[in-house]
Amino acid sequence: MTPAATRTTCPYCGVGCGVTARAGADGAIAIEGDPDHPANRGRLCSKGSALGETLASTSRLLRPRVGGKDTDWDTALSHVARGLSETCERHGPDAVAFYVSGQLLTEDYYVANKLLKGFVGTANIDTNSRLCMASSVAGHKRAFGSDTVPGCYEDLEQADLVVLVGSNFAWCHPVLFQRLQAARADRNTRIVVIDPRRTVTAESADFHLSLASGSDVALFNGLLAYLASNGAADSDYLDSYTSGCADTLETARPFNIEEVARITHLPPDQINAFYEAFLKTERVVTVYSQGVNQSSAGSHKVNAPLYGPYRTCRHGAFLDHRPAKCDGRS
Repeated sequence: MTPAATRTTCPYCGVGCGVTARAGADGAIAIEGDPDHPANRGRLCSKGSALGETLASTSRLLRPRVGGKDTDWDTALSHVARGLSETCERHGPDAVAFYVSGQLLTEDYYVANKLLKGFVGTANIDTNSRLCMASSVAGHKRAFGSDTVPGCYEDLEQADLVVLVGSNFAWCHPVLFQRLQAARADRNTRIVVIDPRRTVTAESADFHLSLASGSDVALFNGLLAYLASNGAADSDYLDSYTSGCADTLETARPFNIEEVARITHLPPDQINAFYEAFLKTERVVTVYSQGVNQSSAGSHKVNAPLYGPYRTCRHGAFLDHRPAKCDGRS
């Protein structure tokens, strides 16, 4: 009899691929993509396909170890507690720091903060969450008034132009990249990659803008100014659903193609070609990833495509960096 499958979700990247897992008689786990899951439709990348190997016991610790030797939990926890106490006594509480996982549940994160801040007496606790997504939270709240992603995977398949900013899509989100490539084959979707690196994604793109590191905001300010000067603004939408657009455009206006070329180190003809393609394409989706987030100006880089030329398959509009009224279209 074939064992029943357990439907679950791959824990790796943020695509959220559906997975089916079956346990064999020998304890091995067989992993397959879930054909009914809307994110991956049965596809899995190499990491997702190898999930069963992470459940094997041969290479995993099954009990705590101290000094390279197996021990019981009471001994191990006492050893850790004693080390923390002695460190605080010798060097003060700020000699202790916790770097915890971004995968913690809210309740777990509360307990970790309570332990370190309320009991040990130090604020030295951080998680991957802040490094990874805090700039996105700030950018989305400034653009839309809430930390809400204004798009869906289907947008990639309906767009005529997809702009990937700071994203090596082929390696970091391979299942979504496959969906984009399928859409490209089906409806000739063009792909622009904005990244200093010549990545695998850039090699497969129609257009690669290898701009100077840190110059993303200037490129998008220039795009905003270019679109506005060529009559691409939806005035009715701007008046009804945004605020501060005039100030935003005034800030972007000095970023003409020559100035953008000076800052980004890109040839003016490449910049102009990108701006023209954006201007003349109705269905455009802009996607950014960690190459934008993890930066000293990450929140501003996040905001650049959001409050500037952000467009989805459903509508086109400039969105202000201040919280905007929303009718659900964004």
